[in-house]
Order: sequence, then structure tokens, then C-alpha cells
Amino acid sequence: MEDFFGKLFDFNATFELLGYDFVRNALLAAAVLGLVSGALAPMVVARRMSFAVHGTAELAFTGAAAALLIGTSVGGGALAGSVVAALLLGLLGQRDGERDSVIGAVLSFGLGLGVLLLALYPGRTSNKFSLLIGQIVGVDSADLALLTVAALAVLVVFAVIYRPLLFASVDAEVAVARGVPVRVLTPLFAVLVGVATALGVQTVGALLVLALMVTPGAAAARLTANPTTAIALSVLFAEVSALGGIILSLAPGVPVSAFITTISFLIYLVCRAVGTARLRTLSTNP
Repeated sequence: MEDFFGKLFDFNATFELLGYDFVRNALLAAAVLGLVSGALAPMVVARRMSFAVHGTAELAFTGAAAALLIGTSVGGGALAGSVVAALLLGLLGQRDGERDSVIGAVLSFGLGLGVLLLALYPGRTSNKFSLLIGQIVGVDSADLALLTVAALAVLVVFAVIYRPLLFASVDAEVAVARGVPVRVLTPLFAVLVGVATALGVQTVGALLVLALMVTPGAAAARLTANPTTAIALSVLFAEVSALGGIILSLAPGVPVSAFITTISFLIYLVCRAVGTARLRTLSTNP
């Protein structure tokens, strides 16, 4: 334990590692991931899609495992798997009453198939493990380019549908009465969430991508009810978690996801405490 903390605060080693190309690629990937996940997270929380993100991550993991097995881009495989999952969840889970059961079915199928594909993969165990918990050395220039293009596409589409999607999230029945295409927006946003989830598989891992896709939005919701402010805070929290997690993981050489999830959770706890204190102050001083 002492050796771990000694390495954690070895700033010379950290600065030395920051000079490597793979670390810079990872930091750029984390910055892009923090931007797109932070932007979507408040809407994910508002639409109660946290479980859906987890289900999507499982098929992103399955797609990445399939890509690893056949020797193609892991990022591309994760992206394909997440889009398939998002379409399944968006189309099969239109009704609130059946959404959780659809997500559970897709999640279990994706995880089981992914485990089978990893068992068939003859390569190193570390490559298999990295799909679950992330690995910064797995982000090369091609993956960074794919991540950037995909993130830009997600943000552009999200900006276009944001206002009607927000309206539908607040009151779906009134939105339908006003002519908002809710049946189209629901699977479309699910696809955006799926793409964003896939972007985090290589960096954060399929099991822990919730730390960036949900927690920043939940933390921001504790501080403000203003949608624009919530997005700004969520992006800030996601960036701090992603970039801070990578930097802290460099010297000790442990999986980056451990630090990303810890930072993200600590931010949530602080925001929760601040939000609770504010509510108490308002209740005592109406």
C-alpha cells in the first residue's frame, strides 16, 4: 500500500509519461469523451436511461470482443455493437412498462455473447481484461480519429434535436399533442447514447462507462434545475473525472477506470451534499 501511494505522488514519473504519444492520445480521447458524455448525461438522467446505458455498454463490449477476435478495430466493433443495442432498446422499449425487461434481456444476451467471444480469442489475457476496465495504451491515432468524428456527429445531432427532446422529456403527452415526433426522438437519442457509450469502452471499459455517461449528469442535477447550466456543469465534471483519472493512473500504472470512477463519485457526493444543504437553507428561510 505504501508503495502504491509512493508511486501515486511520483510527479517526476507522471511528467515523464506525459511525453509519450500514447498518453497524449489517451488524454485527447478523454477530453473528447468527457465533452460528449457530459453533454448527454443530464438528458440521460432526466429520461431515466441509466439502466439503458448499462445495457448498451454490454453490447458495445460484445462488438469490441468480436472485433478483437477477428482482428479489426476494437473501437469500430464497440461502435457497431452499441448502435445495434441502442436500436433494440429504442424500438423494443417504447413503452415505459416494458423498458426495464427489454434492457435486461439485451444486457444479458450481450454479456453472454461477449464472454463467449473473449473465450474464443487466443490472444493475451490483458487485451480481454482491458475491454472491461479500459486501457489507455489501446487508443492509437486511428481510434482517436474515429472517436473524434463520432463524437462530433453525436454533438451535432444532439444540438439539432435538443429542444424537442427536452420538451418530450418533461411532458411526453403534451409533446405528442403538439406534434413532437416522440417515437422518432426516443430511438434516435438512444443511438446517440449508444455511440457515446461505445466511445468510452477503450478508455473507461464497458463495466465502468456509467461513471461518465450518468454520474456527471446526476451530480449536475443536484446543483441546478436549469438545463443549460446542468449541461455545462456535467461537461466540467466529466472532463475533470476523465482527464484527472488518466493523469493520476500514470505513475502507479493501474487501470485508469479506478481513478475516473473515484473522482466522478467524489464529485457526485460533494454536489449531493451541497444540494441537500441548499434545500435545507431554503426550507428554513422561505
